[in-house]
Amino acid sequence: MTVSTQGVQVNIGSRALSALVELLSSMRFAISLLTVICIASVIGTVIKQHEPFGNYVNQFGPFWADVFASAHLYSVYSAWWFLLILAFLVTSTSLCIARNTPKIFADFKTFKENVREQSLKAFPNRAEQLLGESAEVAANRIGQTLLGAGWKVKLQSRASADGTGWMVAAKKGTANKIGYLAAHSAIVLVCIGGLLDGDLMVRGQTWFNGKTPFTGGGLIADVPAQHRLSPSNPTFRGNLLVTEGTTAGTAILAQPEGVLLQDLPFSVELKKFVVEYYETGMPKLFASDIVIHDHETGEKKEARVEVNHPASHRGINIYQSSFDDGGSKVTLQALPLNSPTKPFEVIGTIGSTAPLSNGSEQLTLEFTGLRVINVENFSGTDLGSGTDVRKVDLRTAIESRLGSGHKTVTEKVLRNVGPSITYKLRDSAGQAVEYHNYMLPVEIDGARVYLLGLRETPAEPIRYLRVPADREDSLQDFVRLRAALADPALRELAVQRYAVSAVEGERAELAEALQGSAARAMALFAGAERIAIAGRADQPPQTAKGGLPAVSAFLEANVPAAERERASDVLVRILNGSLFELMQISRERAGLAPLPRDEVTQTYMTNAVLSLSDAFYYPAPMTFQLKDFEHVQASVFQVARAPGQNIVYLGCLLLIIGVFAMLYVRERRVWVWLAPVGESSSQASMALSSNRKTMEADEEFETLKRQLLKVQA
Repeated sequence: MTVSTQGVQVNIGSRALSALVELLSSMRFAISLLTVICIASVIGTVIKQHEPFGNYVNQFGPFWADVFASAHLYSVYSAWWFLLILAFLVTSTSLCIARNTPKIFADFKTFKENVREQSLKAFPNRAEQLLGESAEVAANRIGQTLLGAGWKVKLQSRASADGTGWMVAAKKGTANKIGYLAAHSAIVLVCIGGLLDGDLMVRGQTWFNGKTPFTGGGLIADVPAQHRLSPSNPTFRGNLLVTEGTTAGTAILAQPEGVLLQDLPFSVELKKFVVEYYETGMPKLFASDIVIHDHETGEKKEARVEVNHPASHRGINIYQSSFDDGGSKVTLQALPLNSPTKPFEVIGTIGSTAPLSNGSEQLTLEFTGLRVINVENFSGTDLGSGTDVRKVDLRTAIESRLGSGHKTVTEKVLRNVGPSITYKLRDSAGQAVEYHNYMLPVEIDGARVYLLGLRETPAEPIRYLRVPADREDSLQDFVRLRAALADPALRELAVQRYAVSAVEGERAELAEALQGSAARAMALFAGAERIAIAGRADQPPQTAKGGLPAVSAFLEANVPAAERERASDVLVRILNGSLFELMQISRERAGLAPLPRDEVTQTYMTNAVLSLSDAFYYPAPMTFQLKDFEHVQASVFQVARAPGQNIVYLGCLLLIIGVFAMLYVRERRVWVWLAPVGESSSQASMALSSNRKTMEADEEFETLKRQLLKVQA
């Protein structure tokens, strides 16, 4: 039996109806639909599904975001065209099965024993042999031999010119045809299960039952009934967020236009959330100890939910999906960077907001996220010079490049750098900048620094301002120095002290000249004296806010190029000395002892000067440091009622059986025609056919030829 790609030929009705039935039941149409579904599934895998529309605008831009939205690419598996293709695929494949099943079962019963002797000579595997036994005896012997080898055999006697001849027809591996039925039935079952477990039922309630997605905000309990689905909903899949110590019983079903609320027949109480980490900082285990409260019976059922180990109640599976912050309480300390504001504290919870005022400018502080563990890679970048033979280790160099494909030359040095806080500062126009600050200082290049990160848009990487930690591992010295730099009186006093300490003896004219140069350098660095930055002619003129760019712009504008390097060395030395005196003055005003003139202080001041220069371009007037927190975790469950799950499992089982049957079971047929030659001998003509031309088929034919025809190897 040969499987045809043509569809069912209907001879009744109109020609258009016959053509439509033939197309739907044809294998070529089913394969085309399956190809389209595979392409759509790839799109649904590459593009994150059911994300907020703003995320797609940031990723693809406004134009393409609207184009993709109109094609429902953000919810591929529930799009009307995807469901329609699935329905057509089920119909087409079912018609293919219905068309070929009678032929397959009929083929199980036939041995094709009526094949002619001349037809056997057309097979690739054929042989002839004169046997020293009559045709009937040879036919019985050959038939018994094939039966003993597991073949199904049928004998047929035919009248010939020389007497009665015998045809021995045998077949083996007919289960190959079962593979065709199993594989195609699997496609139908998987598609039906997908339709049952997809959004088809939910969409049906929005189309025919008056349910509409909810687009507002507020408490879940206040959402009207037209946005809620009944607990008896036959199929759904949604997310349920439960904070430690609280109970929730309403799942969220994301829709393209908003969300639908799915009321559950039970509530889930999260007693404890457990999370363990690998040394890389990735979660190794996260599990939830829960109590299920049945609304109808009042039963309380304790369970533990882990990844790939769900809990089940009333036909609803509860999966561990992820985890989130459950409203941790944080205390932030505001430290001024570009404003005269005094330090203050702000207390809030993750997910909440707090109003701030920067003079006439109104800001909103949004508490975005808290991470208690941050594992970073601190491996060194200096791998040694290959030009120095003392640093070349040939064995290590070779071994570092051998082994698994993911091995890297640089060994990772992973370290937990402690908690971090993420927040946003939003202005009155709605524009926000995201900040990411670590709670503890981090040692980088031999110095302990605080990392103050920021980014203007989610698509950008986070950039960090490195602020050196003082001897008390705090930012207080830097904050005092930044405030003193903004005070003209303290800058003047620092310049005077520097000039006196730098000039030996009573050379008043030299001290006065040095004081003037130091005052000019400090004014430029503090941003008190603005200077234009040289740019292209087609760009508007810009002025340096302060810091080292202002000093550099001043040198480029006033010093010839030949003398610029020497002048910059002198000016930077004067600036560093003046800033050191300014640091000492700020500590005196705070009632602290002056810093000693040692290597530690020199390293700190070098980093502080660079940080002060960068701080002028920090977009916020202050930074918020994480001072204290009370960590509260929340577990995100996926709750699903999936009646088509068992159907899909059955389809997967049939698919495995079908694929193995079609790939590894070869259908073979053997014919041996025995023509009588006299009374005690016969002429045997043998042929073998197989659905696949393989070396195994050739070897099997040679074995049968020796066994049946007694042909010597």
